[in-house]
Amino acid sequence: MKIITSIDRDSVRFDFPEISKCLRELTVKYLHERIERDRAQFWREDKAFKTRSECEKKAKQFAHDLTDELSSHASIDFQRTLRIPDDGKDYPLPPGLGRFPLNHVDDFSDRLPPSWSERGGAMLPMHQSEALWLHFEANYPVALKMGTGKICAVSGEQWRDGLSRTPQNYCLLPNQPWIDGYAVEKGIIRQFIAEPLSSGFTVEEQLTGKGEWGGIQLQAYPLDPEIYWKERIRDQADELWNQWLFPQEIMLQLCAAGLGVTRIHESRSLVSACYDDVEMGLAAGGRMKQEIYEDDRSSSDYIDCAGNRCFVHLCNSAQWELITGDAPPDSPPSARDYSRHGLPWFDYYDEKQTSLPGGKKLKAIKSVKQLESDTGKGVLPGDEEAKPKVIVKYIKDC
Repeated sequence: MKIITSIDRDSVRFDFPEISKCLRELTVKYLHERIERDRAQFWREDKAFKTRSECEKKAKQFAHDLTDELSSHASIDFQRTLRIPDDGKDYPLPPGLGRFPLNHVDDFSDRLPPSWSERGGAMLPMHQSEALWLHFEANYPVALKMGTGKICAVSGEQWRDGLSRTPQNYCLLPNQPWIDGYAVEKGIIRQFIAEPLSSGFTVEEQLTGKGEWGGIQLQAYPLDPEIYWKERIRDQADELWNQWLFPQEIMLQLCAAGLGVTRIHESRSLVSACYDDVEMGLAAGGRMKQEIYEDDRSSSDYIDCAGNRCFVHLCNSAQWELITGDAPPDSPPSARDYSRHGLPWFDYYDEKQTSLPGGKKLKAIKSVKQLESDTGKGVLPGDEEAKPKVIVKYIKDC
Protein backbone atom coordinates (compact mmCIF):
# COMPACT_ATOMS: atom_id res chain seq x y z
CA MET A 1 0.00 0.00 0.00
CA LYS A 2 1.25 3.46 -0.92
CA ILE A 3 1.72 6.41 1.45
CA ILE A 4 2.23 9.97 0.25
CA THR A 5 4.36 12.01 2.68
CA SER A 6 4.28 15.78 2.27
CA ILE A 7 4.66 19.13 4.02
CA ASP A 8 1.33 20.95 3.98
CA ARG A 9 0.65 24.28 5.76
CA ASP A 10 3.48 23.78 8.27
CA SER A 11 2.37 20.20 8.99
CA VAL A 12 3.84 16.82 8.15
CA ARG A 13 1.09 14.89 6.39
CA PHE A 14 0.77 11.18 5.64
CA ASP A 15 -1.93 10.34 3.07
CA PHE A 16 -3.19 6.82 2.35
CA PRO A 17 -4.98 7.16 -0.99
CA GLU A 18 -5.73 3.45 -1.39
CA ILE A 19 -7.60 3.08 1.91
CA SER A 20 -10.89 4.62 0.76
CA LYS A 21 -10.83 2.63 -2.47
CA CYS A 22 -10.26 -0.60 -0.56
CA LEU A 23 -13.08 0.16 1.91
CA ARG A 24 -15.41 1.00 -0.98
CA GLU A 25 -14.63 -2.29 -2.72
CA LEU A 26 -15.19 -4.26 0.49
CA THR A 27 -18.55 -2.55 0.98
CA VAL A 28 -19.73 -3.25 -2.57
CA LYS A 29 -18.67 -6.89 -2.25
CA TYR A 30 -20.51 -7.25 1.06
CA LEU A 31 -23.72 -5.68 -0.26
CA HIS A 32 -23.63 -7.92 -3.31
CA GLU A 33 -23.49 -10.84 -0.90
CA ARG A 34 -26.52 -9.35 0.86
CA ILE A 35 -28.32 -9.17 -2.47
CA GLU A 36 -27.78 -12.89 -2.99
CA ARG A 37 -28.71 -13.72 0.58
CA ASP A 38 -31.83 -11.56 0.71
CA ARG A 39 -33.19 -12.06 -2.78
CA ALA A 40 -35.76 -14.64 -1.71
CA GLN A 41 -37.36 -11.92 0.43
CA PHE A 42 -37.88 -9.35 -2.32
CA TRP A 43 -37.70 -11.06 -5.74
CA ARG A 44 -40.68 -13.36 -5.38
CA GLU A 45 -43.14 -13.03 -8.27
CA ASP A 46 -45.89 -11.85 -5.94
CA LYS A 47 -43.67 -9.22 -4.22
CA ALA A 48 -41.13 -7.91 -6.71
CA PHE A 49 -40.71 -4.43 -5.18
CA LYS A 50 -36.92 -4.23 -5.81
CA THR A 51 -35.10 -5.31 -8.93
CA ARG A 52 -31.58 -6.70 -9.04
CA SER A 53 -30.45 -3.73 -11.12
CA GLU A 54 -31.79 -1.31 -8.49
CA CYS A 55 -30.00 -3.21 -5.74
CA GLU A 56 -26.65 -3.27 -7.50
CA LYS A 57 -26.89 0.44 -8.27
CA LYS A 58 -27.82 1.23 -4.66
CA ALA A 59 -24.91 -0.89 -3.37
CA LYS A 60 -22.43 1.29 -5.28
CA GLN A 61 -24.09 4.46 -4.00
CA PHE A 62 -24.01 3.32 -0.35
CA ALA A 63 -20.37 2.26 -0.66
CA HIS A 64 -19.48 5.72 -1.98
CA ASP A 65 -21.52 7.51 0.72
CA LEU A 66 -19.86 5.56 3.54
CA THR A 67 -16.29 6.18 2.36
CA ASP A 68 -16.41 9.47 0.44
CA GLU A 69 -15.48 11.73 3.38
CA LEU A 70 -12.89 9.30 4.75
CA SER A 71 -9.80 10.92 3.26
CA SER A 72 -7.53 8.58 5.26
CA HIS A 73 -4.70 10.79 6.39
CA ALA A 74 -2.71 11.75 9.46
CA SER A 75 -1.10 15.13 10.03
CA ILE A 76 1.38 16.35 12.63
CA ASP A 77 2.12 19.96 13.43
CA PHE A 78 4.64 21.33 15.88
CA GLN A 79 3.30 23.81 18.40
CA ARG A 80 5.28 26.52 20.14
CA THR A 81 4.54 26.63 23.85
CA LEU A 82 5.68 27.68 27.32
CA ARG A 83 8.63 26.00 28.94
CA ILE A 84 7.19 24.82 32.24
CA PRO A 85 9.33 25.05 35.40
CA ASP A 86 11.32 21.99 36.41
CA ASP A 87 10.56 22.24 40.12
CA GLY A 88 9.21 18.77 40.91
CA LYS A 89 5.57 19.78 40.42
CA ASP A 90 3.31 18.11 37.88
CA TYR A 91 1.87 20.84 35.66
CA PRO A 92 -1.23 20.81 33.45
CA LEU A 93 -0.87 21.13 29.67
CA PRO A 94 0.44 24.52 28.52
CA PRO A 95 -1.18 26.23 25.52
CA GLY A 96 -0.26 26.18 21.86
CA LEU A 97 1.22 29.52 20.77
CA GLY A 98 1.06 28.80 17.05
CA ARG A 99 2.83 26.41 14.73
CA PHE A 100 6.55 26.37 14.10
CA PRO A 101 7.22 27.13 10.43
CA LEU A 102 8.31 24.13 8.36
CA ASN A 103 10.53 24.19 5.28
CA HIS A 104 11.69 21.43 2.95
CA VAL A 105 15.33 20.52 3.52
CA ASP A 106 15.80 20.07 -0.24
CA ASP A 107 15.08 23.77 -0.83
CA PHE A 108 18.22 24.78 1.12
CA SER A 109 20.51 21.80 0.62
CA ASP A 110 23.50 23.98 -0.35
CA ARG A 111 23.39 25.76 3.04
CA LEU A 112 22.88 22.76 5.31
CA PRO A 113 25.02 19.92 6.67
CA PRO A 114 25.32 17.13 4.06
CA SER A 115 23.69 14.66 6.45
CA TRP A 116 20.46 16.69 6.38
CA SER A 117 20.21 16.39 2.60
CA GLU A 118 20.88 12.66 2.81
CA ARG A 119 18.04 12.20 5.29
CA GLY A 120 15.70 14.66 3.54
CA GLY A 121 12.48 15.72 5.22
CA ALA A 122 11.65 19.06 6.82
CA MET A 123 13.23 21.53 9.23
CA LEU A 124 11.95 24.01 11.80
CA PRO A 125 13.63 26.71 13.95
CA MET A 126 13.90 26.51 17.75
CA HIS A 127 15.51 28.76 20.33
CA GLN A 128 17.81 27.04 22.79
CA SER A 129 15.77 25.71 25.74
CA GLU A 130 12.51 26.40 23.90
CA ALA A 131 9.68 23.87 24.33
CA LEU A 132 7.33 22.31 21.82
CA TRP A 133 4.49 19.82 21.63
CA LEU A 134 3.16 17.79 18.72
CA HIS A 135 -0.48 18.00 17.69
CA PHE A 136 -1.98 14.99 15.90
CA GLU A 137 -4.97 14.89 13.61
CA ALA A 138 -6.35 11.80 11.86
CA ASN A 139 -9.68 10.48 10.65
CA TYR A 140 -8.45 6.91 10.31
CA PRO A 141 -6.55 4.70 12.81
CA VAL A 142 -2.80 5.18 12.43
CA ALA A 143 0.04 3.87 14.59
CA LEU A 144 2.52 6.75 14.68
CA LYS A 145 6.08 6.15 15.82
CA MET A 146 7.86 9.22 17.13
CA GLY A 147 11.55 9.38 17.95
CA THR A 148 13.89 12.13 19.08
CA GLY A 149 17.47 11.42 18.04
CA LYS A 150 16.15 7.96 17.13
CA ILE A 151 15.03 7.33 20.72
CA CYS A 152 11.35 6.43 21.00
CA ALA A 153 9.55 9.10 23.04
CA VAL A 154 7.01 6.52 24.26
CA SER A 155 9.17 3.52 25.21
CA GLY A 156 12.68 4.99 25.51
CA GLU A 157 14.04 2.22 23.28
CA GLN A 158 16.36 2.90 20.33
CA TRP A 159 14.61 3.28 17.00
CA ARG A 160 14.06 0.05 15.11
CA ASP A 161 11.99 -1.06 12.16
CA GLY A 162 8.39 -2.06 12.72
CA LEU A 163 5.90 -1.73 15.54
CA SER A 164 6.20 -3.24 19.01
CA ARG A 165 3.58 -3.83 21.72
CA THR A 166 6.00 -4.97 24.45
CA PRO A 167 6.81 -2.22 25.09
CA GLN A 168 4.50 -0.16 22.89
CA ASN A 169 6.62 2.09 20.69
CA TYR A 170 3.94 4.24 19.08
CA CYS A 171 0.93 6.46 19.68
CA LEU A 172 -2.45 5.45 18.27
CA LEU A 173 -4.18 8.20 16.32
CA PRO A 174 -6.81 9.63 16.61
CA ASN A 175 -7.04 8.35 20.22
CA GLN A 176 -3.90 10.33 21.11
CA PRO A 177 -4.56 14.02 20.36
CA TRP A 178 -1.05 15.24 21.17
CA ILE A 179 2.26 14.47 22.87
CA ASP A 180 4.25 17.02 24.89
CA GLY A 181 7.24 15.04 26.06
CA TYR A 182 8.84 11.76 27.11
CA ALA A 183 6.58 9.20 28.81
CA VAL A 184 8.47 8.75 32.08
CA GLU A 185 5.65 7.46 34.30
CA LYS A 186 2.00 6.50 34.05
CA GLY A 187 0.19 9.76 33.31
CA ILE A 188 3.39 11.86 33.49
CA ILE A 189 5.71 13.15 30.76
CA ARG A 190 8.82 15.34 30.79
CA GLN A 191 8.50 18.25 28.39
CA PHE A 192 10.39 18.36 25.09
CA ILE A 193 13.11 21.04 25.36
CA ALA A 194 15.51 22.00 22.54
CA GLU A 195 19.25 21.91 23.26
CA PRO A 196 22.27 21.88 20.92
CA LEU A 197 23.27 18.45 19.70
CA SER A 198 26.52 17.27 21.32
CA SER A 199 25.87 19.51 24.35
CA GLY A 200 25.43 16.41 26.49
CA PHE A 201 21.91 17.46 27.52
CA THR A 202 19.77 15.67 24.93
CA VAL A 203 18.00 12.41 25.74
CA GLU A 204 19.73 10.81 22.77
CA GLU A 205 23.13 11.53 24.31
CA GLN A 206 22.05 10.34 27.75
CA LEU A 207 20.84 6.96 26.45
CA THR A 208 23.37 6.29 23.66
CA GLY A 209 26.44 8.26 24.75
CA LYS A 210 26.64 10.26 21.52
CA GLY A 211 24.81 12.95 19.59
CA GLU A 212 24.46 11.52 16.12
CA TRP A 213 20.93 12.12 14.85
CA GLY A 214 19.11 14.91 16.68
CA GLY A 215 15.79 16.10 15.30
CA ILE A 216 12.46 14.27 15.29
CA GLN A 217 11.65 11.08 13.43
CA LEU A 218 8.10 10.17 12.38
CA GLN A 219 6.78 6.95 10.87
CA ALA A 220 3.12 6.10 10.12
CA TYR A 221 1.42 2.71 9.87
CA PRO A 222 -2.26 2.70 8.80
CA LEU A 223 -4.65 0.09 10.15
CA ASP A 224 -5.40 -2.78 7.77
CA PRO A 225 -8.54 -1.60 5.92
CA GLU A 226 -10.19 -5.02 6.25
CA ILE A 227 -9.98 -4.71 10.04
CA TYR A 228 -11.33 -1.16 9.99
CA TRP A 229 -14.14 -2.19 7.66
CA LYS A 230 -15.25 -4.98 10.03
CA GLU A 231 -15.03 -2.64 13.05
CA ARG A 232 -16.68 0.48 11.63
CA ILE A 233 -18.16 0.13 8.14
CA ARG A 234 -19.94 -3.23 8.02
CA ASP A 235 -22.61 -2.37 10.59
CA GLN A 236 -23.23 1.00 8.95
CA ALA A 237 -23.61 -0.71 5.58
CA ASP A 238 -26.12 -3.14 7.08
CA GLU A 239 -28.14 -0.31 8.61
CA LEU A 240 -28.25 1.68 5.38
CA TRP A 241 -29.17 -1.40 3.37
CA ASN A 242 -31.91 -2.52 5.74
CA GLN A 243 -33.41 0.94 5.95
CA TRP A 244 -33.58 1.18 2.17
CA LEU A 245 -34.73 -2.39 1.61
CA PHE A 246 -37.24 -2.55 4.46
CA PRO A 247 -38.03 1.10 5.34
CA GLN A 248 -41.23 0.16 7.12
CA GLU A 249 -39.41 -2.15 9.54
CA ILE A 250 -35.97 -0.67 10.33
CA MET A 251 -35.03 2.92 11.21
CA LEU A 252 -31.65 4.32 10.25
CA GLN A 253 -29.60 4.92 13.41
CA LEU A 254 -26.13 6.03 12.39
CA CYS A 255 -24.12 8.03 14.93
CA ALA A 256 -20.96 9.92 14.01
CA ALA A 257 -18.06 8.89 16.23
CA GLY A 258 -14.91 11.00 16.56
CA LEU A 259 -12.44 12.57 18.93
CA GLY A 260 -13.16 16.16 18.00
CA VAL A 261 -9.45 16.96 17.99
CA THR A 262 -9.99 20.14 16.00
CA ARG A 263 -12.25 21.64 18.63
CA ILE A 264 -9.89 20.75 21.43
CA HIS A 265 -6.88 21.92 19.47
CA GLU A 266 -8.45 25.28 18.65
CA SER A 267 -9.37 25.79 22.29
CA ARG A 268 -5.87 24.93 23.42
CA SER A 269 -4.22 27.17 20.80
CA LEU A 270 -3.93 30.90 21.43
CA VAL A 271 -3.77 33.68 18.83
CA SER A 272 -1.72 35.98 20.52
CA ALA A 273 25.97 28.67 5.44
CA CYS A 274 27.62 28.03 8.66
CA TYR A 275 27.19 24.51 10.08
CA ASP A 276 28.40 25.31 13.60
CA ASP A 277 25.64 24.92 16.19
CA VAL A 278 22.97 24.43 13.51
CA GLU A 279 21.72 21.05 14.72
CA MET A 280 19.46 20.73 17.75
CA GLY A 281 18.16 17.75 19.70
CA LEU A 282 15.48 17.35 22.34
CA ALA A 283 16.15 17.17 26.06
CA ALA A 284 13.85 16.56 29.03
CA GLY A 285 12.23 19.46 30.85
CA GLY A 286 9.67 19.80 33.63
CA ARG A 287 7.00 17.28 34.59
CA MET A 288 3.54 17.46 33.06
CA LYS A 289 0.28 15.54 33.45
CA GLN A 290 -0.40 13.66 30.23
CA GLU A 291 -1.48 10.12 29.45
CA ILE A 292 -0.07 8.15 26.54
CA TYR A 293 -2.76 5.64 25.66
CA GLU A 294 -2.34 1.91 25.23
CA ASP A 295 -3.44 0.25 22.00
CA ASP A 296 -5.68 -2.83 22.39
CA ARG A 297 -4.90 -4.13 18.91
CA SER A 298 -2.02 -6.30 17.75
CA SER A 299 0.89 -4.58 16.03
CA SER A 300 0.31 -6.97 13.09
CA ASP A 301 -3.03 -5.22 12.43
CA TYR A 302 -1.16 -2.29 10.86
CA ILE A 303 0.44 -2.09 7.43
CA ASP A 304 4.11 -1.25 6.82
CA CYS A 305 4.09 0.90 3.68
CA ALA A 306 6.78 2.40 1.52
CA GLY A 307 7.29 6.15 2.01
CA ASN A 308 5.94 6.20 5.55
CA ARG A 309 8.87 8.06 7.17
CA CYS A 310 9.78 11.69 7.69
CA PHE A 311 12.81 13.26 9.39
CA VAL A 312 12.17 16.67 10.97
CA HIS A 313 15.43 18.53 11.61
CA LEU A 314 15.63 21.08 14.43
CA CYS A 315 17.55 24.17 13.37
CA ASN A 316 19.07 26.67 15.77
CA SER A 317 16.90 29.80 15.45
CA ALA A 318 20.01 31.99 15.29
CA GLN A 319 21.00 30.21 12.06
CA TRP A 320 17.49 30.00 10.58
CA GLU A 321 17.52 33.43 8.97
CA LEU A 322 20.99 32.87 7.47
CA ILE A 323 19.77 29.64 5.91
CA THR A 324 16.22 30.53 4.81
CA GLY A 325 16.17 34.34 4.70
CA ASP A 326 13.17 34.34 7.05
CA ALA A 327 13.26 35.65 10.61
CA PRO A 328 12.57 32.96 13.25
CA PRO A 329 9.60 33.35 15.62
CA ASP A 330 10.18 35.47 18.72
CA SER A 331 10.84 33.74 22.01
CA PRO A 332 7.59 32.69 23.74
CA PRO A 333 6.51 34.32 27.01
CA SER A 334 7.60 32.75 30.28
CA ALA A 335 5.28 30.42 32.16
CA ARG A 336 5.30 32.88 35.03
CA ASP A 337 4.09 35.80 32.90
CA TYR A 338 1.47 33.59 31.28
CA SER A 339 0.09 32.44 34.64
CA ARG A 340 0.19 35.95 36.10
CA HIS A 341 -2.28 37.12 33.46
CA GLY A 342 -4.72 34.34 34.36
CA LEU A 343 -4.57 32.68 30.94
CA PRO A 344 -5.76 29.05 30.62
CA TRP A 345 -3.88 25.81 30.97
CA PHE A 346 -5.44 22.52 29.89
CA ASP A 347 -6.32 19.00 30.96
CA TYR A 348 -7.64 16.08 28.89
CA TYR A 349 -9.30 12.87 30.03
CA ASP A 350 -10.60 9.79 28.20
CA GLU A 351 -12.05 7.28 30.64
CA LYS A 352 -12.26 4.54 28.00
CA GLN A 353 -8.50 4.47 27.36
CA THR A 354 -5.75 2.80 29.40
CA SER A 355 -2.59 4.80 30.03
CA LEU A 356 0.84 3.30 29.38
CA PRO A 357 3.15 2.96 32.40
CA GLY A 358 5.99 4.99 30.84
CA GLY A 359 9.26 3.81 29.34
CA LYS A 360 11.61 2.06 31.78
CA LYS A 361 14.66 3.76 30.30
CA LEU A 362 12.92 7.13 30.22
CA LYS A 363 12.29 7.00 33.96
CA ALA A 364 16.03 7.28 34.51
CA ILE A 365 16.72 10.24 32.20
CA LYS A 366 17.76 13.50 33.78
CA SER A 367 16.16 16.82 33.04
CA VAL A 368 18.10 19.82 31.77
CA LYS A 369 17.95 21.39 35.22
CA GLN A 370 19.35 18.24 36.85
CA LEU A 371 22.17 18.10 34.30
CA GLU A 372 22.94 21.77 34.93
CA SER A 373 23.48 20.90 38.58
CA ASP A 374 25.62 17.86 37.72
CA THR A 375 27.83 19.58 35.14
CA GLY A 376 27.90 23.16 36.35
CA LYS A 377 26.82 24.31 32.89
CA GLY A 378 24.11 26.96 32.84
CA VAL A 379 21.90 26.68 29.74
CA LEU A 380 18.40 27.60 30.93
CA PRO A 381 17.47 31.29 30.83
CA GLY A 382 15.85 31.04 34.27
CA ASP A 383 13.31 28.64 35.75
CA GLU A 384 10.56 30.88 37.09
CA GLU A 385 7.68 29.82 39.25
CA ALA A 386 4.34 29.27 37.52
CA LYS A 387 0.96 29.14 39.28
CA PRO A 388 -1.78 28.00 36.89
CA LYS A 389 -5.06 29.64 37.94
CA VAL A 390 -7.36 28.64 35.09
CA ILE A 391 -7.38 25.00 33.98
CA VAL A 392 -9.74 24.03 31.17
CA LYS A 393 -10.70 20.36 31.42
CA TYR A 394 -11.82 18.26 28.47
CA ILE A 395 -13.51 14.88 28.81
CA LYS A 396 -13.75 13.00 25.55
CA ASP A 397 -17.31 12.68 24.31
CA CYS A 398 -18.50 9.08 24.11
